[in-house]
Amino acid sequence: MSEWGPGLAAILGIVEGLTEFLPVSSTGHLILAGHALGFEGELASSAEISIQLGAILAVIVYERQKLSSLFGQALQEQRSVAGLILSRGTRSWSAILQESWKAHPSFWFLIGLGIAFLPTAAVGFLTHNWIKSHLFTPQTVALSSIIGGFIILAVEARRSQPQTLQLEQVSLPSAFWIGLAQCASLIPGMSRSGSTIIGGLLVGLDRKVATEYSFFLALPTLIVATCYQMWKSRDLFRQADYLALAVGMVVSFIVAWIVIAAFLSFVKRHTLRPFAYYRILMGALVFYIFGF
Repeated sequence: MSEWGPGLAAILGIVEGLTEFLPVSSTGHLILAGHALGFEGELASSAEISIQLGAILAVIVYERQKLSSLFGQALQEQRSVAGLILSRGTRSWSAILQESWKAHPSFWFLIGLGIAFLPTAAVGFLTHNWIKSHLFTPQTVALSSIIGGFIILAVEARRSQPQTLQLEQVSLPSAFWIGLAQCASLIPGMSRSGSTIIGGLLVGLDRKVATEYSFFLALPTLIVATCYQMWKSRDLFRQADYLALAVGMVVSFIVAWIVIAAFLSFVKRHTLRPFAYYRILMGALVFYIFGF
């Protein structure tokens, strides 16, 4: 099964779809799956990242109505923001921003997503090659998984009453801190979803809001990362390889769609502790199999 083709791509698509939006690290699971299947090296890591495109499309399709509404509203609000600035007069910028924040929630939500995306984009651009060369190992995944599991347990233990109960209420400072938390996900095994959800909980977001915000933040983060990797790897793939990639993307799309709906329903009623226990047990098992 180490031969790259539609069969292997389908397996990787299942792994990607199951884990991308859960706080368990899709990259870590893909690395472990690659090692178990004997599929390693430059082609493997490029294929694993490219297959993420299916999961990205699942979010876009699942949240299509909210995305369409957000972008449509933001476009209208942009004109209103411009008019508010032009008619500022002697009012302070602070007063203008406070008024605009209340009157133009969709516009500022998208600005916040951009702010949240920047830290990971900058750090990832500077460190991607080093991380890919030195940290894409089962041992890194195991250690990160265990550490992340204990972080989830610690955050859940100290949870206070959430202050942000709606997605559009996520403030710009909160968006920045969530984006900073997402930088931890550059380490294989830490989990992009887990890092952003925990970041959201720490700044006072409701658990469902933190989870949905993680989905939206995945769009710029994963689209840029996937397109960048596919462009860099364009000489690695032969024409026949793109059929396998398409299979992996379709499978990850279908599985991710199901997982997104199930996970949003889960977090309405449950904590993230089951995922923390899973991470710790998985990390311990990986250390046992692959050694320290």
